[in-house]
Amino acid sequence: MSDQQRHPTGPAEFEKGIANAAVDVASFEEDAKSPLDRLQHFLHSYPTSIPFIVLLIGFAAFSLYVGPRFYSPFNLGLVVQQVTVIAILGVAQTLVILTAGIDLSVGAIMILSHVVMGKLAIDAGLPVPIAFTLGLLTGLVCGAVNGALITFLELPPFIATLGTWNVFAALNLWYSNSQTIRPDDLETKAPFLRMMGWPLSFGGRDILTLGAVLMIAVAIVIWYVLNRTAFGRHILATGDDAEAARLAGIRTKAALFAVYTICGLICAVAGWALIGRVGAVSPNSSQTANLDSITAVVIGGTSLFGGRGSIVGTLVGAVIVGLFSSGIKLAGLDVLWQVFAVGCLIIVAVAIDQWIRKVSA
Repeated sequence: MSDQQRHPTGPAEFEKGIANAAVDVASFEEDAKSPLDRLQHFLHSYPTSIPFIVLLIGFAAFSLYVGPRFYSPFNLGLVVQQVTVIAILGVAQTLVILTAGIDLSVGAIMILSHVVMGKLAIDAGLPVPIAFTLGLLTGLVCGAVNGALITFLELPPFIATLGTWNVFAALNLWYSNSQTIRPDDLETKAPFLRMMGWPLSFGGRDILTLGAVLMIAVAIVIWYVLNRTAFGRHILATGDDAEAARLAGIRTKAALFAVYTICGLICAVAGWALIGRVGAVSPNSSQTANLDSITAVVIGGTSLFGGRGSIVGTLVGAVIVGLFSSGIKLAGLDVLWQVFAVGCLIIVAVAIDQWIRKVSA
């Protein structure tokens, strides 16, 4: 039996019956949004805008208070040079924090790697390329140890990296015998290890160093990985909701292991930049690197709860810390106000992150 026979009225009659029917499938009433609500949604959609706003406000304030000395090309170039090592470490830390983890051992890995490079090249007499490669492998292995403890033994990242922080620091002091390799020895026997401190001239002035170029290169590579590859999407999905990511078919443990291993390798690269920055290999340098890297990440807008953040924000966060440090020194204020300002920035950054997360709640 045809449809026309089962329904004698036919399609034409049916169309007539619904001619005046409502065509809206569903509708929702939305309350008028206040300017504060609009700001909240804007910051939630564009979290990287927060550190840029802070950077502009800080730059304008110190420019008015200090004057031309603050915004001179020489001083701004000095700020970039000062934050190079911390920014590279911050990039590594960003990868980990995006997975809702944390790595308290980044500073110790960096120091141990650069000590291995220096000791093997100067004291052991190995060819510099081999010493440099073994230094990078040291960072890679340290990161893999962190990854194994967190993924296979399922230790909390805070506890696992707190333990390895002490282990790597002790290995560093044992291997280096707490002795510093002097700049003269590096300059004569392994100038390659110091090349990240070589100046780059603009307009006849040495403003930046090769270390700043290395920082930008590392940031571009990790930005591309996070934003243009499936592995980057796996990292963000794991940090946003690890169980949901696992149910979606993502190998979350493999992603976490890879993230901590890559983090260790980037820390070794930061160790190379540190030799160029300091000019020597010292087992006692950059003792506050762990906290500084976390500070750059948090001020840069990356959520400590994972799943949301950016590499660009971390670079801006590192520059903000350097800018405030430089501005306070040039203003003649006590260094304690630098610590005070950084502490306030961290509190404000976390408070804003909590506030804008309510949009998605």
